[in-house]
Amino acid sequence: MTVEPLIFELSKPGRHGTTVPKVDVPEVEIPAELCRESLALPEVSEIDVIRHYTRMSQKNHAIDINFYPLGSCTMKYNSKINEVVARLPGFAHIHPLQDPETVQGALELMYELRQYLAEISGFDTVTLQPAAGAHGELTGVLIARAYHEQRGDSARDTVLVPDSAHGTNPATAAMAGFKVVTVPSDARGNCDLEKLRELAGPTTALLMITNPNTLGLWDEHIQEIVEVVHAAGGLVYNDGANFNAILGIVRPGDLGLDIMHYNLHKTFSTPHGGGGPGSGPVGVRADLAQFLPGPQVVQDADGSFSFEQPEHSVGKVHSFFGNFGMHVRAYCYIRMHGAEGLRHVSQDAVLAANYMLAKLRGRYDVAYDRTCMHEFVLSARRQKALNGVRTLDIAKRLLDFGVHPPTTYFPLIVEEAMMIEPTETESIETLDFFIDAMLQIADEAENNPDYVKSAPHETEYKRLDDVAANRALNLRWLPENPVPLMKVAAD
Repeated sequence: MTVEPLIFELSKPGRHGTTVPKVDVPEVEIPAELCRESLALPEVSEIDVIRHYTRMSQKNHAIDINFYPLGSCTMKYNSKINEVVARLPGFAHIHPLQDPETVQGALELMYELRQYLAEISGFDTVTLQPAAGAHGELTGVLIARAYHEQRGDSARDTVLVPDSAHGTNPATAAMAGFKVVTVPSDARGNCDLEKLRELAGPTTALLMITNPNTLGLWDEHIQEIVEVVHAAGGLVYNDGANFNAILGIVRPGDLGLDIMHYNLHKTFSTPHGGGGPGSGPVGVRADLAQFLPGPQVVQDADGSFSFEQPEHSVGKVHSFFGNFGMHVRAYCYIRMHGAEGLRHVSQDAVLAANYMLAKLRGRYDVAYDRTCMHEFVLSARRQKALNGVRTLDIAKRLLDFGVHPPTTYFPLIVEEAMMIEPTETESIETLDFFIDAMLQIADEAENNPDYVKSAPHETEYKRLDDVAANRALNLRWLPENPVPLMKVAAD
């Protein structure tokens, strides 16, 4: 295997790949404490930089390369039209400190996106400020806390979280200062209604439920669950991570839920992760709007748009107004699909998941064997018991087929779990390819288990020593021969 040189190793004194433009603003003197005479930066040409990062990108998997059935993450293909629209100069070249009169188009887009998200979900109003799904969760929990505090209901210090909820829910509730109590699942993968009745009471501030849940199942008792919590004086928060399964079919607000966050990167086709900006808007019922973070974009009597601070706002949860570029992408996605198209998104996602489940349930154990929603959970406990082949081994073997493995070992309530989500954007040929790969691996687990246990075999990097990696973490690359400090020109 040839190891490609890294960018620091390509450095040669005097090379450069950029031309700094002439200063077009008044020059100012920079404080001495902010200046350095030298920097440990590589000196490389433009072509070296391009080739380095292109090679690096080719070592990673991406939805633009092949199938990415990462359960709970909804790794759908992001339409490139969204990127084109987000890069329009009127959107890409504005600044949040501009006078609102100069960015009326951007404010109108944000205002309309709020209206669309509210309509799609059945809530009365929405904030666009949170920067990610977990950030939206925190915002929702803070709103619930403010609601109870305003009512003088200080005894409500507990948040109930089903064991099938999204993994960040307990951490979010604890971060907001609440005690967390787990509600178990029943025999069909629902939130255990009888146990919930026992736990809900005068200390209950909130139930955080994910519906459909992380088992890929619609909770058959959702309306009774809402009634139980409301009767106890608590609020119900719906984690919108799996909203992709019910667009145009069910509106959570119509079921009596009080608060919900939306993952724009999951449901509405904005980019995923990579440390970049996300977006987790939050919808609420009418009487909770006063607690939303501000400022909010509102439409004035003359039709123009401005900002308004909710009366009892929990305060800012993000600088300025949220990650605007994500708002543009989600707005484009919603407008292009329309109401009918969004319904088809969910119908196709649910159909694809059930098709795959029907093909695989005979060779792998199913956590809860009933009609699923947009995703489903298999278990490799059969393979583990037979020849010691674990879910991790199956995931590593899938890399040899050029596809990304599904989510593994989550939800925690399923032994040797594999959470698989095909999304609506994959063709029947891609689904069949993945099914065939899983069936082949099931055969190998029975007849040639050592081959699965030693996978992957076809990737550039083979199986790593997980134990050694955890015991001797090396999170920073350093060159064997450090780059000499690059002198910074005095002028």
